[in-house]
Amino acid sequence: MPNSQLASNPRSSKRRRSKSKRQKLVQNQPEPPYQDTALTEEEEEEEEDDGNGFKLKTSAKHGVQPLGNLYFINKGAVNVRNTGLGNLQVLTDELVIDILGLLDAAHLGVLATVTKSLYVFANHEPLWRNLVLEELKGEFLFTGSWKATYVAACHPKFQNSGESVLKIRDFYSDYLFQSWLCANLEMKREWLERDNIVRVRGVSVEEFITKFEEPNKPVLLEGCLEDWGAVEKWTKEYLTKVSGDVEFAVGPVDMKLENYFRYSDGVCEERPLYLFDPKFAEKVPVLDSEYKVPVYFREDLFSVLGNERPDYRWIIIGPSGSGSSFHIDPNSTSAWNAVITGSKKWVLFPPDVVPPGVHPSPDGAEVACPVSIMEWFMNFYGDTKNWKKRPIECICKAGEVMFVPNGWWHLVINLEESIAITQNYVSRRNLLNVLEFLKKPNAKELVSGTNDRENLHDKFKKAIEETYPGTIQELEKKAEEKRIAEEQKVTFWDAATDSKAGAFKFSF
Repeated sequence: MPNSQLASNPRSSKRRRSKSKRQKLVQNQPEPPYQDTALTEEEEEEEEDDGNGFKLKTSAKHGVQPLGNLYFINKGAVNVRNTGLGNLQVLTDELVIDILGLLDAAHLGVLATVTKSLYVFANHEPLWRNLVLEELKGEFLFTGSWKATYVAACHPKFQNSGESVLKIRDFYSDYLFQSWLCANLEMKREWLERDNIVRVRGVSVEEFITKFEEPNKPVLLEGCLEDWGAVEKWTKEYLTKVSGDVEFAVGPVDMKLENYFRYSDGVCEERPLYLFDPKFAEKVPVLDSEYKVPVYFREDLFSVLGNERPDYRWIIIGPSGSGSSFHIDPNSTSAWNAVITGSKKWVLFPPDVVPPGVHPSPDGAEVACPVSIMEWFMNFYGDTKNWKKRPIECICKAGEVMFVPNGWWHLVINLEESIAITQNYVSRRNLLNVLEFLKKPNAKELVSGTNDRENLHDKFKKAIEETYPGTIQELEKKAEEKRIAEEQKVTFWDAATDSKAGAFKFSF
């Protein structure tokens, strides 16, 4: 998944050399006894860079370092990652983790006692996260780490003994280091500086349609939430109180808000769990009464389907660093996203520009985005600075609303703990796009948010024709007239060049 690289950490402070000498392993020499692998408190101090410009912080948990340190800073050291894996050292780190993911907690614990290398691998937090979510679902109380959470829930007699964390000398792995780095790295200033979106306040619905919705352009709307009760009320304490024992969709599990907030307050990981629930208003009706759709988005033609409409609105809650990697909103709908508390960084690309690092399948059914949000910023964000079609970017703060036109790629990351409401909708401006999308041959794979994917097109079209007779035909006529007009436009080169004679002519 991650690309190998030398990575620096802006949080790192001035480093000094440890006073004790670094012990070196000799190739083919057996590892020292397992009990001798813990570094002393003094040895845990990080090293000053050696003048080559590398300021690389070792992992705060197990001492994992990026592979570049082995080649440029700690020259002559032997990577205990390899010596501890023996013949398995030929496997990639990703494959080792995949194999360990097949084990249960007891076998992981035993494996961690075999070698220093296996100790690091077997304590990789995502392995324990998967165990918690698979075995406990949403019924867990986060206790600072996923391993500690698992032990507290499944082996409570050990929970007060404390989690033993050893620092391992000379373990080098880009894969494991970058996972830790992405969890601990703050957004850099240069990732936040670009703000090239149009911001408007108080525009009429007609102006919004003409300038933004019809031309399919993003815009940030200010002053839309001033009459929302949610803006004043939706604190963590209030939401926890009114929700009680109701469980919300959080990644692959359902959780009570009280337990989710306990997790989000204490977690520090590369891909934090994101609360993203499409049924929040049905589960807690009072929440439905404390916000209302901004005036620009009140024409929602999917409403003709009543309870059969696809999922269309969500409450979104997440800690700093959580968010959504690049995607296009479902069913060719447009969307609005209102930030109630916190702030979000947005990066958007137009429909004809696939973001770097993103690989959609030819039929659009799947999108491979093999990196986390933070890793995308580290490895790909800089590439977009010189692009002819640069992305639209902004920070959307509390009280502001982002309009996301249909077909636009977008990435969102929470810069702080955030609560938001988002809703997908269909208006006359994108009705034909939605109908075309729903009738694609592979609609069964493409359509989302409903159990009746194959018949959604026919149901929707029939309901529109019954509720708004003649609308589809009128829109199709206008679309055809627009297409013909575009084809008949004379470009500069058509006017300036005589295609037969190969000479120039001038028209005035």
